[in-house]
Amino acid sequence: MNEANRPVTVVAAGILLDSENRYLLGQRPEGKPYAGYWEVPGGKVEKGETVFQALQRELQEELGIDVQSSEELTVLEHDYPHAYVRLYVSIIRDWKGAPIGREGQALSWESIGADAPSVSPLLPAAWPMLECLRRSLT
Repeated sequence: MNEANRPVTVVAAGILLDSENRYLLGQRPEGKPYAGYWEVPGGKVEKGETVFQALQRELQEELGIDVQSSEELTVLEHDYPHAYVRLYVSIIRDWKGAPIGREGQALSWESIGADAPSVSPLLPAAWPMLECLRRSLT
């Protein structure tokens, strides 16, 4: 168990990287915790699913894309007020379809070379993901 002795929510997060080394952020829709914050797409891993299967399902639901493959980047934990999450973060370079906000969320392609994303606020757990991404690409 974690320090807070709370249940762990297992989450698959997928950093989409395009041919220009830009990554995709989505804005959390109204009605969800941290609505309006920007995040890396993904969601909960359901019982019986692998992290990759969860990524495929979540990114199909959120963005309308078919993930073909992914590379594991890191595993992070973050203690939010509403949930303690273990984030399995993957890089996705190979998908079919053009990402669209299927839940009405705004999307933004961001430059990996920029000091910070052009959109804000960012979910707290997104910062360490982006730092890992930068380190892995340099």
